Amino acid sequence: MKTLLSLATALALAGCARTDDVFHGWAEADEIRVAPLTTGVLTRLAVERGQTVDAGTLLFTQDADAERAAREEAAAKLAQAQAQLANLEAGGRANDLDAALAQVREARSAQELADMNLRRTEQLAREGASTSQRLDLDRSSQEQAAARLRSAEARLRSLQTSVGRVQEIQAQRAATEMARAALASAEWKLQQRSAAAPAAGRVVDTYYRSGEMVPSGAAVLSLLPDGALRVRFFIPEPKLASLPVGAPVRVTCDGCPRPLDAQVSYVSPSPEFTPPVVYAGDARSKLVYLVEARSSALQGLHPGQPLDVQVAR
Repeated sequence: MKTLLSLATALALAGCARTDDVFHGWAEADEIRVAPLTTGVLTRLAVERGQTVDAGTLLFTQDADAERAAREEAAAKLAQAQAQLANLEAGGRANDLDAALAQVREARSAQELADMNLRRTEQLAREGASTSQRLDLDRSSQEQAAARLRSAEARLRSLQTSVGRVQEIQAQRAATEMARAALASAEWKLQQRSAAAPAAGRVVDTYYRSGEMVPSGAAVLSLLPDGALRVRFFIPEPKLASLPVGAPVRVTCDGCPRPLDAQVSYVSPSPEFTPPVVYAGDARSKLVYLVEARSSALQGLHPGQPLDVQVAR
């Protein structure tokens, strides 16, 4: 691309035959080089050079057996952690809970009966119709019934409460979150073994074939997204004020059916000196500035194609 840039620059500066408002330039593209994050064998190249693709289209895949195995292992560890946490948080089993609840109901009924008997005996004792021994016996029965109810309720609470300690539950929750994060990481690594088009465009070139080992970071292909083409040309210093950013220009090329309208998107803040043979006269005319123009109308051009740029009026 640097060689192409140097050649195009030389062509652009060789403007002895141009008019004051027409400048020679060339088409240049912002290509995207799609590369894998890790080294691996290219198992499938899903596109061909020159093919037009939509955003999200599968471009290539690498061998992913190790990543799939790691993903399955992470999923199994997460399932195990979730089961252990559920066991800690669930408390007792359903059958044990039902039995404990029945015991609470039975103990509560026994206490209610003991309370009723004690109240009746106390009333009879006040009327002189009951002995002190009978009153003591009913009081003892009432206290025993109350104790049995408290015991049954405590057992029920124990079963309803998690069988593990609070610290154990918190630790298991943390372990579950770690397992979930490990699964997400494994899934992400598996997804990186394939690449999809980041934008709609055209496949410019491919650099590897199926079965070849692709190093980490090495581009498998280059993609020219829609709207990535731009026109580059140089203007002399006296014309700088006439082409601010946003100024309209008209682009023509050999074989173009009609002029293409574009807008200036960039003007270099730094000047460059041209060879003395190109410009003569005042020294300021030897200063040129790089200018770029963009437009969706440039989509049909090819990178490196010579162009003429005219200041629109």
